[in-house]
Amino acid sequence: MSDNKGRPIAFHLTGANVSDFTGAEALLPLVPANGVLHGDKGYDSDRIRRTVEARGSLPNIPPRKTRKWKNCFSPYLYKGRNVIERMFGRLKEFRRIATRYDRNARNFLSARCLAATVCYWL
Repeated sequence: MSDNKGRPIAFHLTGANVSDFTGAEALLPLVPANGVLHGDKGYDSDRIRRTVEARGSLPNIPPRKTRKWKNCFSPYLYKGRNVIERMFGRLKEFRRIATRYDRNARNFLSARCLAATVCYWL
């Protein structure tokens, strides 16, 4: 999760076989009120949309092709999502993060938080 300037706010590490919905549920309580939440098609579920709307934010998530009823989506606002992709690209400039040398998830998450602190907050 990042703010509108591309600075990371929170990370949640999940296993490779875990759905995006599980990781999103851990981070949704941190969504600021009265904002816009950008997500990719992997986060297109009614449950995530209801949770974001209940917090007073607008979910701007492109609908999946298999949806019968297409939700409201703005391609113009979605262009702001590249800020999130650039944030992850900048973190992957650290070789330790890009190749995941750490076997232990706790150590990898700590390395990712340290890299984010060095890149964005110092």
